[in-house]
Amino acid sequence: MTGTALIVGASGIVGSAAADLLTREGWSVAGLARRPEPHEGVTPVAADLQDPASLDRALAGLNPTHVVLSTWMRRPTEAEMIRVNGAMVRNLLDALRPAGSVRHVALVTGLKHYLGPFEAYGKGAMPPTPFREEQGRLDVENFYYAQEDEVFSAAARDGFTWSVHRPHTIIGKAVGNAMNMGTTLAVYATLCRETGRPFRFPGSPQQWSGLTDMTDARLLARHLLWASTTPAAANHDFNVVDGDVFRWSWMWERIAGWFGLEAAPFDGTVQPLERQMAGDGPAWAEIAARHGLAEPDLGRLASPWHTDADLGRPFEVVTDMSRSRRLGFTAYQPTDDAFFDLFARLRQDRLIP
Repeated sequence: MTGTALIVGASGIVGSAAADLLTREGWSVAGLARRPEPHEGVTPVAADLQDPASLDRALAGLNPTHVVLSTWMRRPTEAEMIRVNGAMVRNLLDALRPAGSVRHVALVTGLKHYLGPFEAYGKGAMPPTPFREEQGRLDVENFYYAQEDEVFSAAARDGFTWSVHRPHTIIGKAVGNAMNMGTTLAVYATLCRETGRPFRFPGSPQQWSGLTDMTDARLLARHLLWASTTPAAANHDFNVVDGDVFRWSWMWERIAGWFGLEAAPFDGTVQPLERQMAGDGPAWAEIAARHGLAEPDLGRLASPWHTDADLGRPFEVVTDMSRSRRLGFTAYQPTDDAFFDLFARLRQDRLIP
């Protein structure tokens, strides 16, 4: 089955992976962003999700059958996050309503559904791990819930089906992305190698020794396509992870080895990347100039604050995918290979030396 897909957030980690997959599968794909970047096989659509008039103009005549919503906007407080991100989803679906073409909307959120928003991250009572979809919502305000409610309301009004996809930390390529652990670790490893600094695990003892999992953007794209075209998957929320589990004590050694580094011994203290990399802008610009790299701006490649939030958790985070497995989604991706594939692509695209 193919159709016409509108990917909202097409320049991000998830959106670009979804665009790659759908174009390979023969779909007609449009990518919406405020400033769309060129992507082979994707029709760029420039619009501001906060501006209904710009959406009406940009989407006139597009008539997508499937929508992938993989974008959000960070704001200082959760209340503002709810207001802005809920409105963006509502504005988009209102603009698509007159054509009546939409058959399915896939919304990408994440495990903060279970962990809580940034303001209350990991605080208070959390559901036990592994996280399961039937555990439902926390009793806190969360912009993910606001996004879901806008999709549910529009689906009931307009008659399309929906799916919600909750990845763990995503491994994939995108420049200028606010949440990008894979590229952040690649940049950090490069800085350590080029400057002779120790390659130190920045996170907590619990993350170092506990079990965790992650999500390759390519596997998430396959999950989005599966849920959007499989009748049994309609109107369900899903956790989405690679299918393996690991400890960072093992993965850190694997990442160090790829970059030709020795991993520094972990002494149990949290040493956040945001602090370690605070003054690294000039050093990265010098490395980029010396090696002829495509992006000299460290801030467009690394997101230390988000990587610190994940690696600094004082509790275990493991995700259950039984709902997807029971309905027929069986794809699997070894997470160390996901990192290595990303690093190789970053090197090929001259983003790291």
